[in-house]
Amino acid sequence: MTIRMHFLVAAGLGLIGGTVLAADIQPEGPSGLTEQSGATAKQFMVAAANSHAVEAGYDVLKDGGSAIDAAVAVQMVLNLVEPQSSGIGGGAFLVYWDAVTGKLTTYDGRETAPAAAGPDYFMKPDGGRKGFWEAVNGAGSVGVPGTVAMLEMAHTAHGKLPWPDLFRPAIRMARDGFEISPRLGGAIARAVKRGLPDQAAARDYFYHPDGSAKKPGTVLRNPAFAASLEAIAAGGAKAFYEGEIAESMLAALASTPDNPSLMTAADLAGYRAIERAPVCVAYRAFEICGMGPPSSGALTVGQILGMLAQFDMKAVGYGPVAAHLFAEASRLAYADRALYMADEDYAEVPVRGLLDPHYLRARAALIDTGHAMEKATPGTPPFARKGDLFPDRQPERAGTSHFVIVDAAGNAVSMTTTIETGFGSRLMAGGFLLNNELTDFSFLPEKDGKPIANRVEGGKRPRSSMAPTIVLKDGRPVILIGSPGGSRIIPYVAWALVGMIDWDMDPQQAIDMGHVSNRNGPTDLEEGTPVASWRSALEAKGHTVKVRSMNSGLHTISIGDGMLTGGADPRREGAVRGD
Repeated sequence: MTIRMHFLVAAGLGLIGGTVLAADIQPEGPSGLTEQSGATAKQFMVAAANSHAVEAGYDVLKDGGSAIDAAVAVQMVLNLVEPQSSGIGGGAFLVYWDAVTGKLTTYDGRETAPAAAGPDYFMKPDGGRKGFWEAVNGAGSVGVPGTVAMLEMAHTAHGKLPWPDLFRPAIRMARDGFEISPRLGGAIARAVKRGLPDQAAARDYFYHPDGSAKKPGTVLRNPAFAASLEAIAAGGAKAFYEGEIAESMLAALASTPDNPSLMTAADLAGYRAIERAPVCVAYRAFEICGMGPPSSGALTVGQILGMLAQFDMKAVGYGPVAAHLFAEASRLAYADRALYMADEDYAEVPVRGLLDPHYLRARAALIDTGHAMEKATPGTPPFARKGDLFPDRQPERAGTSHFVIVDAAGNAVSMTTTIETGFGSRLMAGGFLLNNELTDFSFLPEKDGKPIANRVEGGKRPRSSMAPTIVLKDGRPVILIGSPGGSRIIPYVAWALVGMIDWDMDPQQAIDMGHVSNRNGPTDLEEGTPVASWRSALEAKGHTVKVRSMNSGLHTISIGDGMLTGGADPRREGAVRGD
């Protein structure tokens, strides 16, 4: 066995071959497993999806920088070495713990729709709606990017080192070059069939003149990106949203008249990041806290765990019974997500009602421990207007990354960052890819005469599943976690938290244990892991089971007894390092 997952072998479970029952389109497809064994440290730690980014964050922390300082450096390097997943052309959510004030807050850098966009944005002249890939490739899918504004806001509040210093690692690598990793090389090759070479700038950067994909090990240089970073380092976020970089983005958007954009210079200049209160739910002796609307992450993770709190998951243990309970709680939570969750600045999201303990106990009572339910229907939480809405089931694609950081002062960052589908809209400007985040909106504005909460509206932020999470115990952080994975981010995070909280797993064990997911449909089990062997037991309870690849990118740090313990996802190319 040449490739293994640390926990599977350590537990004596081995690798169990699963059968893929149906194609599962993941624009960021599997790139093979990397062996991970986790790490420990006493002072500071960073875990992210690429070793170059981890090194950049580590160096900032070693130089006395804060967790926010390190987050800026990590994101800029990720944009360079993992461009298909995140970057300054996209958006992000950041959950931050301030060790001095003992305060948890969240920063919303989600992309926004152009001001001129309306509910019929994805509708064709004949009244039909666009297909997903028809909408993705080109300018019409691009939302106003938010990552740079969000990081500047957080750095102004919590940074220690000068802003320009945090860009130096990425600028140096962009100019000197770096080797294409196996994961990036595989993504470039797969993207041939998804329109990446159809856009001139992306074709010139990722492919050879003969049209062949640049392979792993090829040295890639990006002087245009270096110049963009130098401008932002010197001029702050304003240099991104106005001036030459903004003009280059608008020029790129003008290059696809068959899928046009409504974005203007005023949309870019008017973008604002938002500091929001965290959304928290009690689970056992812990508080699970994360990003509220426009993300559905903390609400849906919170609902799943709030329902599971009614069951003794520790006594149930890691096995098919636990998977059944988890899948049933997930069905119910995803039913509520589809109906109620959207940008709360534009829609009435019953946040308190969705996490109300009485409501969650009533929802949990719908779970039959012996048999799977049919498709779950939304409940009626307190403060909800159920009858006025129609549910949105627009899929989200997995072009995303997650990292976690703890600095020497005890400040902590859990940040999920995205350009939506792998390689986003396929458009490049200033050396970086532009997102396709608008395809996270519902393509239909209404159905059966009822509006969909997540419909397109000017200035609105599309619903997300990103779930950067910080877990508190006795008012202090004990776990930082999050993942990419589109709409499966939610079960990736929730299942790992059950592993750490109920089954006493360390971060690497929780990451490695194999995924279980249900989004109010089939129950998915991860191929090549012990959970794949639970198929028959779940089918006996009435589940429709699909065994498939489930390409997460979980990164997590636990904090306790003066020790930091970190884990990185073997399904990607992550790393964890600290002192």
